[in-house]
Amino acid sequence: MKEREITALEAALQYHFRRRAVIEQAVTHSSQAREQEAQLAGEGKYRVSDNEQLEFLGDAVLALVTSEELFQRFPQFREGELSKLRAHLVSERHLIRVAQQLELGHYLRLGRGEEKSGGRGKTALLVDALEAVLAAVYLDGGLEAAREFVLREIVSPELERMEREGGTLPVTDFKSALQEALQGLGLPQPAYVLVNEAGPEHSKTFTVEVRLNMKENKGQGEFVGRAQGSTKKTAEQDAARQLLTYLASSSKVAGSKAAARETNPVDK
Repeated sequence: MKEREITALEAALQYHFRRRAVIEQAVTHSSQAREQEAQLAGEGKYRVSDNEQLEFLGDAVLALVTSEELFQRFPQFREGELSKLRAHLVSERHLIRVAQQLELGHYLRLGRGEEKSGGRGKTALLVDALEAVLAAVYLDGGLEAAREFVLREIVSPELERMEREGGTLPVTDFKSALQEALQGLGLPQPAYVLVNEAGPEHSKTFTVEVRLNMKENKGQGEFVGRAQGSTKKTAEQDAARQLLTYLASSSKVAGSKAAARETNPVDK
């Protein structure tokens, strides 16, 4: 990275790195690292570091800091409520907004193929980079520096937003919410089907359909929700959310307060 790019990134992160190598590694995607290795193949074995290991560490630091903050801030919450709130704060859905606000895509070091395929805007790459940057802050400045970053950029703004909008915990486990809603309505459970899997191993896109047989209910046929995600789990959750929205808007369950409540999450 050029000096002015590092300076700009530090300004966005509100953190100054003493070891520049660690932040450069945090924004280096595996496609760029492998490309550099191929270019240096004639000079003997040469390993270029990417951000995958930092992503692993950053994920753990994020979970620890978030758990500690929620434990201290909400002593009245049960374990399940704390787990649900933490799941939202560390979810891809929330972290992508943080990564975009920090404009991390601008600083990513990508291989030519990933660059051409729009890697700077890919959710999975941006979220991975955010976790890697967090790990870089932790390695360079310690746990307190990492905690300040997590609370300032990831946790506190979202908790404040939720409080302004009523303090309701967001629904993040749409599959469980859908299961409960269908049980309450006396409808059969849906089937989740993986219908497509595309892209390279390090950046796959999964397409999942959730299918609900409505034939037992007033002659209705089958409803299908379809969604894509960087993991099968993410795609299944989004497809389940679509089906919940359908149930809430359908005349069959228009009077069902439970279904309507499940489909009105805070984190839109």
